[in-house]
Amino acid sequence: MSAAVAVGQRVLRTEAEALKAMADSLGEPFARAVETLANLSGRVICTGVGKSGHVARKIAATLASTGRPAMFVHATEASHGDLGMIGPDDAVLALSKSGETRELADVIAFAKRFGAPLIGMTARADSALGSQSDILLLLPDAPEATGQVDAPTTSTTLQIALGDALAVALLERAGFTAQDFRVFHPGGKLGAMLRTVGDLMHGADELPLVGVYQPMDQALLVMSEKRFGAVGVVDAGGSLVGLITDGDLRRHMDGLLTYAAGEVMTRDPRTVEPTTLAAEALKLMNEARITVLFAVREGRPVGILHVHDLLRAGVM
Repeated sequence: MSAAVAVGQRVLRTEAEALKAMADSLGEPFARAVETLANLSGRVICTGVGKSGHVARKIAATLASTGRPAMFVHATEASHGDLGMIGPDDAVLALSKSGETRELADVIAFAKRFGAPLIGMTARADSALGSQSDILLLLPDAPEATGQVDAPTTSTTLQIALGDALAVALLERAGFTAQDFRVFHPGGKLGAMLRTVGDLMHGADELPLVGVYQPMDQALLVMSEKRFGAVGVVDAGGSLVGLITDGDLRRHMDGLLTYAAGEVMTRDPRTVEPTTLAAEALKLMNEARITVLFAVREGRPVGILHVHDLLRAGVM
């Protein structure tokens, strides 16, 4: 084993042990913090300086993306006007390993003056931040992974993990769903996976549909015109009752034009709701080895989705 690998393993084990210690010690203050933030009418103001500031910015982004309005305010800039970003309905989440970061003094004083709940995340309960916090999220007294250098490593890992724990507890408490998450993530691969069938499907004007008793020569014309490689079959009430694909055509090749659509179709085809996630539709297509899905509402077709639509949207 190389020396670099040994160092890497030591660092990871050091931080993993600290994470386990924090998980084991998590208790009533964490529950109070979740309850306070869940009932907040304003935003969560995340603040810190240095590495703790970077972590605070990340926590604010995570909270905002999971439905809890939040923003980052740099503690130094707060003393030069940015305190105005903190409103009377907000709560302050302040991060500092030592709890003695002097740049936090004005933020702490401002929170206490205007009654904004102050949640401190620090490793020292007897520090300025620890003693002034309304809710103290105490980090374990764990060594940094850098040994004698004492650079922020384990402590920032703990801060990030504790921020994630807050965000997940809040989203689960609020019943935050993948559909809600999609609203805040419209771009990129994640956004594509969280789009719905309704976002990607072709609408009513493009639907390839025929009636149960229509002759197959008419069904073939519709299939060719709409270019989805399939045609849906509806009953007199407009409900989708079957689907005709290339496979159905091959199975009825002898005397094909003598049949009606209802005699050739595969009954009860797989369908989805327009609200179904695109990723779920893709999974269904892969499992059933099909390339097209009708979207239905109360049994009636309202759209059609081809696997190529998913490819173009980046869902694959």
